[in-house]
Amino acid sequence: MSDDAERRAFAALEEEVAQLRHAVTAHATVDQAMGVVIAYSGVTPEAAWEILRDVSQRTNTKLREIAEQIRQWPHCEWLPEEVRGPLDAAVRARTEGTPTAET
Repeated sequence: MSDDAERRAFAALEEEVAQLRHAVTAHATVDQAMGVVIAYSGVTPEAAWEILRDVSQRTNTKLREIAEQIRQWPHCEWLPEEVRGPLDAAVRARTEGTPTAET
């Protein structure tokens, strides 16, 4: 293998490692946010995932960004209204059977 090919292969491996590190961090953030949603609403882990996904879609915000805001909520004791409203609507939909499209 030539030096140039080795450098390209090494650069590709470095990029893959960086992507994997990012994925692991994002996954942990989502898991922690699911825990906050579970504690807040008493839903199952599956419903907590659906709630995060619904809030992400309703706010047109990446799921990992919503997860980070919800993960920080217990520490800062504040959640932006543009997240809190859709979160409450999604929780109601899962706990009271209210369709999420109504709110």
